[in-house]
Amino acid sequence: MMKKIGLLCLAASLVMATGFCFVNQAQAEDTIKLAVVEPLSGTFKDIGDRYLEGVEYAVKIINEQGGLLGKKVEIYAIDSELKPDIATRKAKKLILKDGVKYFQGGTGSSVGAAMSALALKDNVLMTSYGMEAASLTGEKCNKNFFRADCNTDTHSYALAAWTAKSGAKKVIGIAQDYSFGHEAMSAFVKKLKELNPSIEMVGELFHKIGEKDFAPYVSQIINSGAEIVFTSNWGSDLTLLLKQAKPLGLKAKFICYFLNDETAIQSVANDAAVIGSVTGDDYMLTIPLEANKKFVDGFFKAKGHYPSWLRGKSYQATMFWAKAVEKAGKDDVDAVRKAWEGLTYDGPAGTWYMRPCDHQAQVPIWIAEIVKDSAFYKHAYVGTPTMIPAKDIEVPCAETGCPGLDK
Repeated sequence: MMKKIGLLCLAASLVMATGFCFVNQAQAEDTIKLAVVEPLSGTFKDIGDRYLEGVEYAVKIINEQGGLLGKKVEIYAIDSELKPDIATRKAKKLILKDGVKYFQGGTGSSVGAAMSALALKDNVLMTSYGMEAASLTGEKCNKNFFRADCNTDTHSYALAAWTAKSGAKKVIGIAQDYSFGHEAMSAFVKKLKELNPSIEMVGELFHKIGEKDFAPYVSQIINSGAEIVFTSNWGSDLTLLLKQAKPLGLKAKFICYFLNDETAIQSVANDAAVIGSVTGDDYMLTIPLEANKKFVDGFFKAKGHYPSWLRGKSYQATMFWAKAVEKAGKDDVDAVRKAWEGLTYDGPAGTWYMRPCDHQAQVPIWIAEIVKDSAFYKHAYVGTPTMIPAKDIEVPCAETGCPGLDK
């Protein structure tokens, strides 16, 4: 009798255990998991935090509208520490332990390259909304990496187009000494020579990431006689360059990748050091489109501050990814990849198109001058920008170096 009771108890336990497994599996299947790979500690924590906030707001909107395919989107935040090995180790753990299939990131092209390789190996998708090194969709391209953002070629081409018409006779460049900085500089120099060979490029300066003393570089810029300084710097490297340049006597105008960063302008704490300089990117708070005004108003109402720069970039990329998932009709990496190829997205910054041949989004670039009075901030900020269409700055697939997306 005792043996029979024992068997009944064991059977009941197995049923309960099995039922619990089914519940857990059902709960897991009710969510679509999205991991955000950013530096969430250290020198560039502020950059990572703002990118993450843009993704969080996009996911909030998506979930409020019923989720994706009827499922809630769940975010996993990865602190990359801006180190490729740490980023991939943490991502691998999420793939194995939590079944995460989708990853996004915007900071550090070296991190992007490592995540791209991991995505191909483990058949997950990695999307960049700010890792701009052209090589990621060029010679390092693969089928599981998408860039919902501009790259160093298109970004630099747009700034070179403005510089070519500026009337300047001498230009110098300064950039961070890693793949992103070198590719940005190379593309700018190439396009400027093509558009206006009469302009002399008097120098190409490179410095380590996290540089604290820009005095030697500023001296070289002053001695060069350049009227315009091109820089792809971001974060504290942009802030300190601008902050130190004016007191050292630099009068040249900057043309920047990322001077639409309100935090950088605030940190410079000298409007005179930035007014008149020019910036360009695929998202700006001041873009004069109704879709952007709606986005800005909604974000401000929800957060109490504006979605400037990074927040807007990551928001758009997340919405573009979500549109691909909806088109795929199922939570499946291969299906989402195929659905995203050739897809268009109409967002706050205009119409974006995901090119099938290299998974590089074709996006317009917006160019604006830093002006004294802003409708958004009490300090100088970007004025109303003008758009450079994607077709005017695109690089044909045959010229990107991408050997094919099966690589």
